[in-house]
Amino acid sequence: MIELKNLTKTFDRFTAVDHLNLRIETGEFFGLLGPNGAGKTTTIGMLSTLLLPSEGEVLIDGERLTRQNHRLKRKLSVITQEYSMRQDMTMDEIMEYQGKLYFMPLKTIRARSEELLEFCGLIDYRKRTVRKLSGGMKRKLMVCRALLTEPEILLLDEPTAGMDALARRQMWNLLKKLNGKNLTILLTTHYMEEAESLCDRVGLMYDGRLEETDSPRHMIEESGRYAVDLQTEEGLQSRYFHKKEDAIESLSSLNGETTLRSTTLEDVFLEKIGKHLESR
Repeated sequence: MIELKNLTKTFDRFTAVDHLNLRIETGEFFGLLGPNGAGKTTTIGMLSTLLLPSEGEVLIDGERLTRQNHRLKRKLSVITQEYSMRQDMTMDEIMEYQGKLYFMPLKTIRARSEELLEFCGLIDYRKRTVRKLSGGMKRKLMVCRALLTEPEILLLDEPTAGMDALARRQMWNLLKKLNGKNLTILLTTHYMEEAESLCDRVGLMYDGRLEETDSPRHMIEESGRYAVDLQTEEGLQSRYFHKKEDAIESLSSLNGETTLRSTTLEDVFLEKIGKHLESR
């Protein structure tokens, strides 16, 4: 279990994360959603101990997380937005190098690498150097590397950024399998469809503050399961309804190009966070 208590990070006079309180249960798949500058990556940075909090603390299973607590830090593994791997190394070499950083026996590294590369569908490409891998394969290799030490918590910062649609769906399937093995996952993403598909709960962040947490399904139901879109000169306008009959009645009363569809998490995000962005 992860607990963030009044977690705050300031840079000079700028507050990147503002007294964040959050509890993520063991085995939960949690998503942090927000626009650029909301504080998502800074939060991941503090969870990985790359950044130190200005105030507050992080607890893992009730124990305070610090840079010096190496036993507790091994429960976490992080995958960053950037491809942080040497381009001239093969998959096997990447995995072996990672294992040696954690003083793992070579026999264990090789056995675990075999298992992970097979699980992620990379085993046939293990002798390829990183520079010859597709973007999706690089992301999968980063997942393999992160899982080598058998962490209990996986921190993912925009894991599918820049991936094509097929590679993104493959990554979703992989993450679902990992979460099915009771791995706790914290994900930051700009892709609302990704969060809606993967996450048990999501948190909406804006200006370093956590605005709301709930399941994607409940957020959608509260907004209204049915959306009516009307194309106007000012742009697309959407209205939300709890009953389909009410949505159809509204649709029939409108003139112009209209659409009836199911409400998505992106609609919820735009309604709750988009208003903040428009007022800037």
